[in-house]
Amino acid sequence: MWKEENNSLNRTFEFKNFIEAFGFMSKVALIAEKLDHHPTWTNVYNKVEVKLNTHSEGFTVTEKDRKLAEAIDKVF
Repeated sequence: MWKEENNSLNRTFEFKNFIEAFGFMSKVALIAEKLDHHPTWTNVYNKVEVKLNTHSEGFTVTEKDRKLAEAIDKVF
């Protein structure tokens, strides 16, 4: 579940292993590029932490972030 805090949408995704986590990131990267809206994220082994906010709107949560979050949920 996404949490809105500190002017961003945040969520941690957990997978069986690194390969699944990296595959998830690859799929999300293609969607993010298509939407021209890119996440701030980290990956450590089987966990991917995602942070969404809109830099051009002063690092706040916008409809672009909500749309990308919804698309990411569909991948997961």
